Amino acid sequence: MYTILTYFVSLFVIVISVFTTLYIKSELERVLHEKTDTVPFHICNVVIILMASLLAHAVMTKYVIGTEFDLILQLVIHVCMILPIYIVGHFGIEKYKSIYRKYMTTENRKVVVLNEKYVKKKKRFTKLNNYNAASKEKQRKRYYTK
Repeated sequence: MYTILTYFVSLFVIVISVFTTLYIKSELERVLHEKTDTVPFHICNVVIILMASLLAHAVMTKYVIGTEFDLILQLVIHVCMILPIYIVGHFGIEKYKSIYRKYMTTENRKVVVLNEKYVKKKKRFTKLNNYNAASKEKQRKRYYTK
C-alpha cells in the first residue's frame, strides 16, 4: 500500500515538473529566438524532473514509510516513468503552440496569414471590455463637476 502511495506522489511530481519545465523551455526558446528544438534544453529538463521525482520518492520512502531507499533501482524506474510522460507532454505543447500561433511567416520574415483560431481565442473576452464603463463614467462626471 505504501509503495503505491509513494509512486503516486512521484508520478504527481513528475507530471507537474514536466509541464513546468516544458513551459519554461518554450519561453527560453522564444526569448533566445530559437527556430528548432534544442537538445540541451531537453536533457536539462529530464535531469531536473529526475531530481525532483527522486527527491519526492526518497522523502516518502525514508521519512514517511521508514524503509530503505535503493538509488540505482529507483533511478531506472523513474527514468522509465519520466520519458513517456515527457514525450507526450512535449508533443502536446508543440501541437498547442502550432494551433494557436498568432501568424505564419515566410522566409523573409513577412506575415502571410493571421491564424483564425488565435483571433477567435482573443475575441472571446470582448464582452468584458466595457465591464466597468458605468463606474468610469461616474468618476469622470465627478471629476468634471469639481
